[in-house]
Amino acid sequence: MVGVGSMGGAILAGLRAPGVRIEGPIAVTTRSAGSAARFADAGDVVAYASETDPQANRRAVRGARIVVLGVKPWMVRDVLREIADDLEPDAVLVSVAAGVTIASMAELLPEGVTVLRAMPNTPSHVGLGVTGLAGGDSAGPEQLEAVRRLFATVGEVLVVREDQINAIAAVSGSGPAYLFLYTEQMTAAARRLGFDEHQAATLARQTVIGAAELLRRSGEDPAQLRRNVTSPKGTTERAIAVLEAAGWPELFDRALAANIARSEELERGE
Repeated sequence: MVGVGSMGGAILAGLRAPGVRIEGPIAVTTRSAGSAARFADAGDVVAYASETDPQANRRAVRGARIVVLGVKPWMVRDVLREIADDLEPDAVLVSVAAGVTIASMAELLPEGVTVLRAMPNTPSHVGLGVTGLAGGDSAGPEQLEAVRRLFATVGEVLVVREDQINAIAAVSGSGPAYLFLYTEQMTAAARRLGFDEHQAATLARQTVIGAAELLRRSGEDPAQLRRNVTSPKGTTERAIAVLEAAGWPELFDRALAANIARSEELERGE
């Protein structure tokens, strides 16, 4: 794992979870020696720090069957040039960076290295993530399945076309932020209704958590769950009418389109 930030840390936690078995140790790279020491504490991880070892990334990928590239999008090409000669001839490289295409990565790597893209989200930290996974022309069923199993340790995995990855990023990759924004605004609205900070936070947070768990456990369509709460001519119906009058469908379409547009800008190097 080259670059173990927030998302890489979630994946690493999934790989180290009870019941998950992998072959050999996990090698990771971080920027600081302190982070490397924390990752290596458990004994099943070999950690390298780039601030003290200029060869850290190259050392980490040697012998690895799967390499997860977890660096920022603008760093991807430089890191690929750095590690290209140290990758195994049949390695599978998986990038979790937005806006960097499989073709642009493959052209920097030796022939035989398979490149895939994955778009996980932050609920992976608690094993409830969802990851979009796309393979290029060189990715066969075996490589796709191996990487699918890796990301399945932290949640659900959807295998999609690469031209859907930007939309995956807009819906689920950024989706937690939309829900957190909703919770933030509900908390603020509760404060304006006279609740203190603790009360407002409890009301908003527990409502979101409880509703999400009800959605998960019930297996019902969210529209049906909404109808279950919305009595005809009742208070919920009146509030939802206000929200719908504000143009929620168009607002969501515009927000997701803006997200996708930014991914496309990144692909063009903007």
